[in-house]
Amino acid sequence: MATITASTVRELRDKTGAGMMDCKAALAETGGDMEAAVDWLRAKGLAKAAKKAGRVAAEGLIGLAAESKAAAIVEVNSETDFVARNPKFQEMVSTIAKAALKAKGDLNQLDKSAYGSGKATVADTIKEMIGSIGENMTLRRAAHLSVAKGAIASYMHNMLAPGLGKIGVIVALESTGDEKKIASFGKQVAMHIAAANPQAVDVANLDPAYVARERAILVEQAKESGKPDAVIEKMVEGRLRKFYEEVVLLQQPFVHDPDLTVTKALETAAKDAGAPIKITGFYRFALGEGIDRPDSDFAAEVAAAASGS
Repeated sequence: MATITASTVRELRDKTGAGMMDCKAALAETGGDMEAAVDWLRAKGLAKAAKKAGRVAAEGLIGLAAESKAAAIVEVNSETDFVARNPKFQEMVSTIAKAALKAKGDLNQLDKSAYGSGKATVADTIKEMIGSIGENMTLRRAAHLSVAKGAIASYMHNMLAPGLGKIGVIVALESTGDEKKIASFGKQVAMHIAAANPQAVDVANLDPAYVARERAILVEQAKESGKPDAVIEKMVEGRLRKFYEEVVLLQQPFVHDPDLTVTKALETAAKDAGAPIKITGFYRFALGEGIDRPDSDFAAEVAAAASGS
């Protein structure tokens, strides 16, 4: 029987991120063969991942990778905020964001993409990390923007490390003007989007169903006034204009100068850059938005942990 030394166990732990006792057991099972032990742990990690797949993962990190003319943004979820502070998890999210640049934000393609320079895929790496850290994790979404001329700007709020945080924004600005000035203004727009959370660049790009729901609510509210239908219609149109000011990027008050709308700020920036600027798209990812978080019974969780279940 091969002798399992502390240094060998430590080497395996460094390779895999698995716990010390798991590493020792893997080496014992494989007669001290390092590569076989790695495979043994991978298999065991995948089995653990399957058990944890049903648990809600609403924490984690937003990851962002950007070049001068393209950027990608991803959301990778974990069960607890504690994991978001794990250097291995942070490295994984950063690497996935860089892979999303090549995959152009296509989630299915990203899952199958090579992780870094290795042979493992992004999906395989996430499964291995689940086994290593012991929490359910998911690659929830990804997006990509690019421009032929102009700039891609980005902003990360609540940043834990470069390109990693809780709210991430990428925005595309097309222009033939001064790229440095466009990029500088784009950074301001990205910060505005993070703060104001617009739903679309302009009214034409709002989801028609979203507008229809809002209109129906406004109609019901206006009917309570008891006024004639013609008056009610004017009331609804006026309130819709106010609604657009709240949810449409170009109509929102610019957070850096609330006396200006984003449209007016864009016009000023275009004069400074020497050419018209058009905001062609943006993505704003806020960590965990839209995920149902079931009420947890903390006492039951503690009891389960104490019993080893």
